[in-house]
Amino acid sequence: MEKETRSSFHDQTRRDFVKKSSILAGAAMAAPYLSQAAQTNYFSGSAGVIKIALIGCGGRGTGAAVQALSTKQNVQLVAMADAFRDRLDGSYNEIVESMKKTPERVKVAEADKFVGFDGYKQAIAKADVVILTTPPGFRPIHFEEAIAQGKHVFMEKPVATDPAGIAKVLETAEKAKAKKLNVVVGLQRHYMTSYRELYKRLKDGMIGDITSIQVWWNQGALWVRERKPEYTEMEYQMRNWYYFNWLCGDHIVEQHIHNIDVGNWFMGKTPVNAVGMGGRAIRTGPEAGEIFDHHFVEYRYDNGVVMNSQCRHWKDSVSKVDEEIVGTKGRIFCDRGQIVDHKGKTLYQFDRKMHNRPYQAEHDELFEAIAAGQYKFQDAQRGAEATLSAIIGRMATYSGQLIEWDKALKSGINLQPAKYAFDAPPPVLPDASGHYAYAKPGITRYFS
Repeated sequence: MEKETRSSFHDQTRRDFVKKSSILAGAAMAAPYLSQAAQTNYFSGSAGVIKIALIGCGGRGTGAAVQALSTKQNVQLVAMADAFRDRLDGSYNEIVESMKKTPERVKVAEADKFVGFDGYKQAIAKADVVILTTPPGFRPIHFEEAIAQGKHVFMEKPVATDPAGIAKVLETAEKAKAKKLNVVVGLQRHYMTSYRELYKRLKDGMIGDITSIQVWWNQGALWVRERKPEYTEMEYQMRNWYYFNWLCGDHIVEQHIHNIDVGNWFMGKTPVNAVGMGGRAIRTGPEAGEIFDHHFVEYRYDNGVVMNSQCRHWKDSVSKVDEEIVGTKGRIFCDRGQIVDHKGKTLYQFDRKMHNRPYQAEHDELFEAIAAGQYKFQDAQRGAEATLSAIIGRMATYSGQLIEWDKALKSGINLQPAKYAFDAPPPVLPDASGHYAYAKPGITRYFS
């Protein structure tokens, strides 16, 4: 395999997309990117109803829908889609209960509740704004469809589970920009008052130049969903989605992305490579699918700064979800909202009375912009960068190899099944004992 020279994501990948976006922009000039009805309803700043479709009716999707419906704008939930009818019904009932003071905001007719793998297309067609909250393996195709139909998007992180998905999201992000469609990604620390204040002081030079970063997502065990006799293998994996990489990406991608994203945000760039270690020390049964229960990754940026990243799921072990940014003049403790110098003197302390609700703020700011006819949010590329950072961390811990950002992005590695159907085989299958094969560092390899 020919050796590739390293160039940063911003220098290399963006050049490719600039060419594409110029073509797309020309197409946008030739044909309006929104239907007349859509312009009247939500992009012109009129008083019309902003119609919402929810794609993915789990706990996060239910919460996101309630948050969208709790904004100040004239909004209505008009369509829902999920692979499973029981999940859709449970979500609908929770949303109705949560919005009982404003029931007029929930207007989902029975005919507009779509079940199955392809229902998202019909639900998207009903709305002006789409909420994408399925397991993240589906995010690239759902995002692609939403932008193709000319919709604004709120989508949860991560935005993919493999490099091929990242490439699709990046391409779709350029189309969203050309169409001036707002896209917010649920990396909610960007919408959190304390993080914004800390970042402002970082940019003002309070800690000097960054010299190192530490990020953590260490917690106890998570939920597991039991297999039922009537489930096909595809249905079982879909319901127990957290433990299969084509759906979840492993917890370094699904959860720890938040902390990795903060490191990238404060650095103002993405890492050039990753090396690390991980495994299955505690969570070893067949119900744990193929994912690891711990990861430790050393990310390196092009200026030599290292971000040390750790995440794990170990019961009855110390928990820590935080980020620490170290500079030449001081350090930032993100969770406590504090900046100190190297002698421990407090340089800044965030006033906790200023705390906001970032999960709500994401929707407040998005819907305010849409109602005002403003194009303000281009989160998709940042979401893709954060997700790929987490993915190369997983690839590093799984393989024991040094994983280069550029090579991973170009690799085309695709974890998705050949067909999305309940009678189709998923990408990984259990052995006779019910266990799934999992990565083994030094044996699992991605590149020669």
